[in-house]
Amino acid sequence: DSMEKVNFAGGEPFIVKRGAYLGELVRFCKEDLQLPSVTVVSNGSLITEKWFEKYGKYLDILAVSCDSFDPETNRLIGRCQNSTKKDHLESLYRVRDWCQKYEVAFKINTVVNVHNKNEDMNAYISELGPCRWKVFQCLLIGGENAGKDAIRNAEGMVVTSQEFKDFCERHKNITSLVPESNEQMKDSYLILDEYMRFLDCTRGSKDPSRSLLDVGVKNALKFSGFDEKMFLKRGGKYTWSKADMKLDW
Repeated sequence: DSMEKVNFAGGEPFIVKRGAYLGELVRFCKEDLQLPSVTVVSNGSLITEKWFEKYGKYLDILAVSCDSFDPETNRLIGRCQNSTKKDHLESLYRVRDWCQKYEVAFKINTVVNVHNKNEDMNAYISELGPCRWKVFQCLLIGGENAGKDAIRNAEGMVVTSQEFKDFCERHKNITSLVPESNEQMKDSYLILDEYMRFLDCTRGSKDPSRSLLDVGVKNALKFSGFDEKMFLKRGGKYTWSKADMKLDW
């Protein structure tokens, strides 16, 4: 089967060479590999219009991470946002406007946690108008955000399934809303690290396969833990090429 879609995420993918390295990867995937869909997930802080001018035509979707529209909540979560709500919103709107100008589909990713679980984001999301608003339940992964070897600890950030459902219910009238619970998320992604190893999350941590550069895609894929049925059930397959989207640029 041929590859259809790639997501570049981090960390922050724009941090290396001010996005130039990422831009060349995006261009390569669209022009050389001719992938139907190329997506970048970013916090939006390092994106420039110059980047859009050079690489926007190769990018299908830009997903910006936004967990709150309240500066105090962002501080509690640990996201480094500007000091005022106005500045934070200006940054989001600026990236959204560039997406429209350079014909890139604009998406928002939100992680529901103890600090934002009661927030009402309806007005902001409606005004920003993303083509897709992905809302995730905060998920613990051993060695990454849980356990003694964690890079950062999020064990105090998790919400219950009911709290997650309540958040989604509060925003049910947002037509672009795509909720994703822990159950739906954990094994329904094919994740590659910087060494081109699939990361298997089935045991609650990211266990790497052998590199596909050494053993090939099919062999490495056997150790990915990927749940294709859940991928399809959660709506993982959608119209993801901007050429097929009916967007009003």
